[in-house]
Amino acid sequence: MAPKKTQDVTETQAAVEALRAALDSAGIVFPSLRVDPASPELQLVELGRVRADVAVRLARALEKEPGE
Repeated sequence: MAPKKTQDVTETQAAVEALRAALDSAGIVFPSLRVDPASPELQLVELGRVRADVAVRLARALEKEPGE
């Protein structure tokens, strides 16, 4: 069995990759998207900064109804 810390990092990395894939399918890139290395025990995801136009595209993508 892997140590809990390794499992947490693996789960967090999987979350990052799932989010990156979803954003990519919407044509949105978060250049700084990554696992937060400062606090692995909290399983935080670092979203980083994005330009204003990317933030607007993200907001529009989140507003869409499922199936649109």
